[in-house]
Order: sequence, then C-alpha cells, then structure tokens
Amino acid sequence: MVNTHPHRRTANFGTLPVFMTTISTILGAILFLRFGYAVGHQGFIGVIGIIFLGHMVTIPTALAVAEIATNQKVQGGGAYYIISRSFGLNIGAAIGIALYLSQAISVAFYVIAFSEAFDPLIRFLHVTIHTPLIDKRWIGLASMSILAVMILFHGANIGMKALYIVVTLLFTSLLFFLLGKPVSSPQPLVLNAQIQHPDEFFFVFTIIFPAFTGLVAGLGLSGDLRDPSKSIPRGTLWATLAGFIIYLVVAYKLAISASPEELASDQLIMKKIALWGPIIPIGLAAASLSSALGSIMVAPRTLQAMGYDAVFPGTRINEWLSKGKKKDNEPINAGLISIIIGFVFVAFGDIDFVAQIIAMFFMVTYGTICLISLLEHFAADPSYRPTFKSRWYISLLGAATSFWLMFKMNAPYALLSLIVMGIIYSMVTSYNRQEKGLVNLFRGVVFQASRQLQILAQRADREDLDVHWRPFTICVSQDTFTRRSAFDILRWISLKYGFGTYIHYIKGFLTEETNRESKSVLQKLIRLAAGSKNRVYLDTIISPSYTSAIAQVIQLSGISGKGNNMILFEFSQADPDALKEPLSTHDILYATGFDLCVLRTSYKGFGYKKQIDIWITPEDNDNANLMILLGYIILGHPEWKEGMIKIFAIYQPEEADRRKEELQELIKTGRLPISMSNISMISGDGQKGTREIITEHSVDADLTVIGFRQEQLITEGYKLYTGYDRLGNILFVSANKKKEIK
Repeated sequence: MVNTHPHRRTANFGTLPVFMTTISTILGAILFLRFGYAVGHQGFIGVIGIIFLGHMVTIPTALAVAEIATNQKVQGGGAYYIISRSFGLNIGAAIGIALYLSQAISVAFYVIAFSEAFDPLIRFLHVTIHTPLIDKRWIGLASMSILAVMILFHGANIGMKALYIVVTLLFTSLLFFLLGKPVSSPQPLVLNAQIQHPDEFFFVFTIIFPAFTGLVAGLGLSGDLRDPSKSIPRGTLWATLAGFIIYLVVAYKLAISASPEELASDQLIMKKIALWGPIIPIGLAAASLSSALGSIMVAPRTLQAMGYDAVFPGTRINEWLSKGKKKDNEPINAGLISIIIGFVFVAFGDIDFVAQIIAMFFMVTYGTICLISLLEHFAADPSYRPTFKSRWYISLLGAATSFWLMFKMNAPYALLSLIVMGIIYSMVTSYNRQEKGLVNLFRGVVFQASRQLQILAQRADREDLDVHWRPFTICVSQDTFTRRSAFDILRWISLKYGFGTYIHYIKGFLTEETNRESKSVLQKLIRLAAGSKNRVYLDTIISPSYTSAIAQVIQLSGISGKGNNMILFEFSQADPDALKEPLSTHDILYATGFDLCVLRTSYKGFGYKKQIDIWITPEDNDNANLMILLGYIILGHPEWKEGMIKIFAIYQPEEADRRKEELQELIKTGRLPISMSNISMISGDGQKGTREIITEHSVDADLTVIGFRQEQLITEGYKLYTGYDRLGNILFVSANKKKEIK
C-alpha cells in the first residue's frame, strides 16, 4: 500500500466550494431539460410527489453525511472514505467502485446535456445560412476534450474558479425564467393536468432522479477542505435545502406557464417562458458545465482514494491510480481513467439512457450511507461521537426508501447492480481479508440489542418466572475436555426454551499467567462448541477451590438478564468421589433458590438418543413436574427428534389409581407430547429396592431421569448417585420448589 494519502494535497477550500459544487450539480441539466417533461406527463401534483419522494432519500442522506462527517477526520475520497471507514474497506470498495462509476458517467451525462444547449443555435444557423445539422455528439466530444485539458493540466483550482462563473450564470437564468410570462395565456393551476397516455410515474422518477444526486458531489472535495467536519455538513445541508425550494418553485412556474402538451413536447420550454429566451440555453450550458466540472473534479479523487487504500488487486495498479502531481497531488492517472469513461458515454449521446444508469448507482450509494448512520445509532460505539446528530428513524426512512425505489425504478437494473456489488465485494475480500468493518458494526448492533433485551427481561415481574418457568442453567466443570456430556445436556436444555452458561473451572489464583491461560481455554471452548448446534454462553473462572468457584458463579447474573435458577454438576461413573467438593455447597444452592441437577456419565453415553425414562417415586412430589419438563425440553432438540419419553411411577399399592390419574391429568393439562400408553405404574411392594427396579426397566434407556431430595443428599452424600452401574447416563434432579406446568 502507498504510504501517502490524498489528504496531503494543499487543503485550502472552505464551505462555499462545497455549497457551490453541490448546488450546481443539483440545479443541473435535468432542471432545464426534463422538468417540463415531468410536469407534462405527471402533472404538478405528480412532480411534487417526485420531488418529495426524491428528498425522502436525499435529506436523510444529507443528515447522515453531516453526522458521519463530524465524527471522524474526513480525508480525500469523500463518500467513499466515509463508507469505507464505517463499513470497512471490503464493502467500502464495492460501494466505492459503484460510486466512482456513477460519478465518472455523470461527467458524460452533463456533457451530453451541455451539447443540448446548442440545439437552438444549430437550428438557427441551419435556417438562416443553411449550415448542415451537426450531430450534437460532436459538440459533446469537443466539450469533453476541453474539460479533459482543464482538469489534467490545471486541476481543481481552475475548476473551482470556473464554478464561480457558471453558478452566477445558472442563478441568473433561473431568475429570468421565474420573471417570465406564460407561453400563450396564463394557465390555471390544475394539480393533476397531464397529457394523454403519459409515461408511468416511476419511469419519470428515474429520468428526474439525477437532479437529486448533487449532495455527494461536495463530499468529493473532502481532501481539499481546510475543515471537512464543518464545511461538508454546512455546504451539503444548505445546498440540499436550497435545491428543494427551487425545484418546488420551478415546478409551479412551469405548471402555470404552459399546457401539459407544450411542456411534454418541447424540452427547452423554459426558453419560451423566460423574460429573455436566450438566457435559458446559456443557463443550461452553465448548469451542465458546472455539474460536469463538479463531477470531473470528484470522480478522480474517489478513484485515487481507492488506490491509496489498495482495494484493487496488484500493487502496481494501486500505485498507478494513487499517483498525483508532485506540486499538489492532483489525481493525474485517476483523472485520465475518468476522462476515458466520459468519452465512451458521451459517444452514446442518449441522455435518458445515461440518466437511468447513474440514478441506480447513486441510489445504492445513498441507501448505504443512510444504512451506515442507522447501524451506528444502534451499535452505540463509544468511538462514534459526531458533533452533529441525525435521528435513527430518519436514516431508516432514507435507507428503506432508497432500496424500495431501486426496484420500483428498474428491478432488473437494481438486481444487476446489487449482484455486481456482491461480486466486487467477494473479489476484494479474497485478497483483503483483514478488514472486518461490517462485521464489527453488526456486532455492535447485536450487542446493543442483546443488552436492551437483558434489561427488559430483568425488569420482568418475578412472579411471572414462577408461573411461566424456564431453565436458566449454569454448569461449572473442570472436566470439559475429558467429557462433553454436561455440555450436551446444557445445549439441549438451552436451544429453544432456556438459557445455558457453561463455565470451565481453572484451579489457582488470578495472575497474569492464569489469566492468559483462561483466555486460551475460552478460545478452545468456542472452537469446540462451534461444531455443534447450541446457544450456550461460554466462559471460564479462576478460583483456588471448586467450592469457592461455585459460590462465585451462583452470584453471577445470567446472560438472560434474569439470573440463573438451576445448576448442573457432572461426574464420571468411575469417579464418584469427584462430587464431594461441589456437593458440599448444597446448602448454599438451596438457600439461594437453585434447582440442582447432577449428571452421572457412563461408558454408554447417551446411546442413540431415542428414549428418555423418567422415574417418579412417592418422595418426588416437588420434583416430578421439573423432571417431566426437563425431559420434554431435551426432547425438543433436533438430535432427539425421533426420541420418546417413558414415565415410570413407583407407587404404594393403595395409591395406584390416584397416582395414575394425577399423571394423566398433568400430561393432558400441560399439553406435553407424551403418550398415555408410555406411563407405567410400578408397585413398590418392598421385595425389590428402588435401584434394582430402575435398573431392570431402564437398562436400555438413552437417558434416565431420577429425582432426589435435599434430605437424602445430607444423609447419603455422593453415594446417593451410585448403584446404577448397568444404566447409561443418568440425570439426577432436585427441585427447590414445585414447578407449575401450564
């Protein structure tokens, strides 16, 4: 990449050049050549609609430009610089190339319009002295040659000097037009007066839209301004407002000065209305020339800025494009490319064809600038501190209107332009992978959305959590990279119905070394989790003991914003002693309202994920509903899509009927997808122990769910979870209080 930057050219322009470049492009050829056509085909009310619709794009864009420009030091490249520094070079290049092409083609558009100003002179000479009717394209090519010499040899300074002259002529011609008289007799203002069989609204809008594209022109001078953060917002906003008012006044003057048929058939109808007719071709020439000057000054700077950013493949190409004159860094090579593009399109000579092309490219640029502003509002990046602030809903209006209008104007062109931009983006990304501006921007938006949702969730009524229970589960494990069963349970529980936080425990004190280790472990965890379908939040904790880590973890706020309500421990069937330390905190867990789950893993794992057996004993009055809910939630994960739940109820003989009715009513009222035929009643007649009964019936289950109470944990300790050697994985569940299934 080249080490210098285009802002190093002599920056001596103020706000006035921005205003003049912008207003001269806004009040350009379309105003003189196509506004009468628009009023004739759509009537005064239709043109008012076109003006307002166009400004629904341009005013939000102008405000967005003012905002973004006051947030950062805007250097050479104007709109491209703003987009690339907000979205990153990859997408900035895609938009920048489209923007550059629209600017370069605009030069041809205005030169063609300039040649139209000679139409009365050509016809006058043909009638009076019988000169041949000259093809106006020759005038366009000659004019393009003069522009090329001016820019290549004298640069922006002579262009700016010429702007003062042509802007004066432009406003003089408009004044003469407004002071003029109707073509024949004064026309009453009929809002919807139009010719028969008019062109449809969005076709006319497409032809007229280049009249609204001037605001980007002033941005292109950013590298030549003493204070871009002041000059760009002021110049752009004042020019946009002035253009809006002048368009309304001109449309009104046309509507009351000529009939729709006269307006539609004579593209120089303003000449017949003006106080002195010849001033209109002069004004048209001035408007076209000023717009062409604005575009020919801006386009090379955009291309040069992209060269400095090395967005094109190959160092030599970028160095060649970024090359400027030694004296003032004028973009000599970028200017040459722009001039060649201008000559090609001037040769076409069809102003409406060129208008449709540049309208589409500019619409994409405007929509993107509004989208940047919108996303920056929601991302709430601390580094985004503009001194001028727009409103997010204004930027949303501009972005939505831009992309909607693209497809209304010309759907194939719109689709093609987006595809081309997508291809350019992919190409630039292939050799410029380090730029992540768009990713960072969207990451900021997601972060802010998540933060707001967490706050809203935290403020929810606590009683609602009891009525509409869902699991907010946290798991603390030091065996993450030995066994994944606990992580699997957590991701099954949290995919649809709850939230899961998995924390890997690192034993030790917080030091530089352990902190570095925790970051490394976290990255490893993220890579490990990426291969499975999950929505689990991953983290690490450093603590001198497992019990202290648990005490710290249960005080953490959950990622849901509501706090956690369930904790999951896990141990291997071969090492039940590992439970001693975590289970020593059971009194704290119950005191803080946590439900406790203990996963015992075996060599069988989760089998084929086909069958979940839930065992309910007479002592599981508080546990039963939680056990059934967890089974149902796990079954909702795609990995268990072919699975089923079996419920086994161990009962005393005298309670068999009542117990079965309770379970059936629970399944029915809770609308749980559990077949009544899958409820089995097992008599606890005392001949066999509970462990023996469970082992006998669930030896083929892929997951067995068993309840336990705190009192059992106190008396039996970790031995409570042993004695099930022939079973697969077992989830032991203890509810802090009974859950309602509704």
